[in-house]
Amino acid sequence: MQAIVWPISFLGKQLDDSLALQKSSEGANLPFVDLDAASIAPRRVVPGLSSVMSKTILVTGGSRGIGRAACMLAAERHWSVGVNYLKDRAAAESAVAVAERVGGKAVAIAGDVSRESDVIAMFDAATSALGPLDGVVINAGVAATASRLVDMSAERMRHVFEVNVLGAYLCAREAARRMCRSRDGNGGSIVLISSVAARIGAPDVYVDYAGSKAAVDALALGLSKELGREGVRVNSIRPGVIETEIHAAYGDPDRPYKIGASTPLGRPGTVNEIAEAIIWLLSDASSYVTGAIIDVTGGR
Repeated sequence: MQAIVWPISFLGKQLDDSLALQKSSEGANLPFVDLDAASIAPRRVVPGLSSVMSKTILVTGGSRGIGRAACMLAAERHWSVGVNYLKDRAAAESAVAVAERVGGKAVAIAGDVSRESDVIAMFDAATSALGPLDGVVINAGVAATASRLVDMSAERMRHVFEVNVLGAYLCAREAARRMCRSRDGNGGSIVLISSVAARIGAPDVYVDYAGSKAAVDALALGLSKELGREGVRVNSIRPGVIETEIHAAYGDPDRPYKIGASTPLGRPGTVNEIAEAIIWLLSDASSYVTGAIIDVTGGR
């Protein structure tokens, strides 16, 4: 059984002089003792010690872009990560290999977030392989080529809303079912990936995508109020223009640099900068944050 390291100030009893000294993050020598995990209340959180608490998370759309960056950052903290993907199995397996190389445990899980049966199977596979989930990152989404609404087809709009809205709601529902304390869950954190487009509307480019991400923000606000007493925090991150391959996929590879140059910081963001915000919201460091919509936009 894995041991948990606790400072002696939390143990409430005398320890003999044979305790080893362990370096603290500030460089001071503090005495520590190993306690068997069974002697500790499950998932007890002690301020200042969250870095030693391993977590298990599922990231939808985790094989590339922002999702992949979040998986890598979690793995560096020795977390266990479910890497969801739609079609690109090679990319997902590559993400798993890198995650395990940097110290995490990872598994690739196929699934279309817009299909209820896939979502349920995806969560089942994650918990079967990794154990109960502490966090879920609802990141999978789609956009389309630049277009005004008057020229958009119903098929395009339907696809955007099925993946970005229905998919987010299905994944959030399944996360809630498994994390809620009233359903024998342990609580946790849900992080929804929205977009600055929800705030600015994305005129002449993709108002359908902007509308779908506004629905994601509404989900974060409402669900955070439903799940707060269940021990589940829900937050949304709105990235600005970020350097990812999605821009090339939709026909405008230079878009992040053109828009990024006009931001107060004068550049586009990186996937790692969004991943840092995601990991913070999943971690115990953000334990009093719920219902927040956080812009990571370079000031845009």
